[in-house]
Amino acid sequence: MNLRKFMYGSMGFLSLIGFLGIITNEKSFLLFFAFVIDFDYWFMKSDEMLEEYMSKSAARGFYSGMITTALMTLFSFLVESNTSHNALSTGLSYGWSVAIIMYSLSTAYYGLKEKWGLEND
Repeated sequence: MNLRKFMYGSMGFLSLIGFLGIITNEKSFLLFFAFVIDFDYWFMKSDEMLEEYMSKSAARGFYSGMITTALMTLFSFLVESNTSHNALSTGLSYGWSVAIIMYSLSTAYYGLKEKWGLEND
């Protein structure tokens, strides 16, 4: 198992955070159980296409997360008049959420596109 394939599959360990939702009765932690599907990468055949779409998905997630962090921090600080600490916390929360959502949707898109045999659509 190569290092990249191991890293992709290891993101499934984020699903363990979901158990905090059961222990603490905080329902928002239950969303982390969605990361369990990342363990599937350990059993996939790694090829150039997998590497390419994982790189594209990661880049989309990163850039959308950083832009969202900046915009939400400024919005929270300037419009909602939060303290700088609260504004940054708000921006980081939204940025991380958007990054994960964009990454997940992008990998799902490329995975389905490859499974269905669609190429240059």
